[in-house]
Amino acid sequence: MQLLIRFDTNDRAAFREAYDAAREDRDQAGLTQLQLWEEAETPDRVWALYGVSDEDRARGWLTRTAALAPHVRDHETHFLATATAP
Repeated sequence: MQLLIRFDTNDRAAFREAYDAAREDRDQAGLTQLQLWEEAETPDRVWALYGVSDEDRARGWLTRTAALAPHVRDHETHFLATATAP
């Protein structure tokens, strides 16, 4: 399972500093960062893709991302599974 998050930040540089400092918390939540993108056309939008080893822990992490909260004005999350052949 993967988790895709769109972060609309108040300040991308401040967000990245807090995001980078929170790595251990993500690791403990069973999240492995697979990719991090900064949207070219919307400078304060960041997308993150994670591998999820434990959905419950990942959902818990989403409710307690206090380190990021001051830097995020909106976000959207999607838990995704690899599509299988019909």
